[in-house]
Amino acid sequence: MRSKALLPALGAHSGDETELSLDAGRDSFAPMRSKLPDFSPTDLRKTLALQVADQIGCSIVREDIVPGDRLREVELADSFEVSRATVRDALRILESRGLVTIASQRGAHVTSMTEDELADIFDIRAALLGLASGSAAVRFKPADGPALKKGLDLLEISQHDANEYLKATTEMITTVCGICGNQRLTELIGSFAVRVRRYSRLALSSPTRRRHSLRSWRQIVKAISSNDAKTAEQVHRSLTLENRVAAQKALRERKDGHK
Repeated sequence: MRSKALLPALGAHSGDETELSLDAGRDSFAPMRSKLPDFSPTDLRKTLALQVADQIGCSIVREDIVPGDRLREVELADSFEVSRATVRDALRILESRGLVTIASQRGAHVTSMTEDELADIFDIRAALLGLASGSAAVRFKPADGPALKKGLDLLEISQHDANEYLKATTEMITTVCGICGNQRLTELIGSFAVRVRRYSRLALSSPTRRRHSLRSWRQIVKAISSNDAKTAEQVHRSLTLENRVAAQKALRERKDGHK
């Protein structure tokens, strides 16, 4: 794992935070710091706990923090320089997202990825994303074209890097949901997006899969731009289910490799 610089202090940004009675200069928690992204609480629309949860979640999705790893409150509080209460709230958010389990006397651990969960959430996701793309095609107006083109360009640019491509697909889905105009549907898609992302990263780890994904996205954009709701829905459903199969294969291979 690549090493990272000491995370910036948060105390100056969080007036309601209780200062920790820890030596700011010590580096006893360097192993955990090296697994976490650089952090600065700049999004004033989110609570501090939500921002911390987002950053830890990002590390879990990228597998800098792997299934089974224990997330210790003191280490995290020291790394982010926030109170343990904030860390506890962040861990509860991660638990609600399915990324962490919290057990009495055992603390918080990163959840394992399972084939059952993978199959369940991708079946749901296929239906929801198909509906979103179909609805976007019905509502598409020429003014929506530049946003779709920008998203497609970003997919094209990022196709050689799995993590960047995953981010680009997330942004593209956000664009499609914006065009479809169905807020309830958008909320449903977003409700388990982070949990899905762990598996999507497995599915898109292969350059061949990313190239196929990009071809499908071109078809989806073309269908939406042509107000062809049936094709947009069908192609997006198929793409999602193909990603499910690819993720299942990658997960099985990973398990076989650990035997």
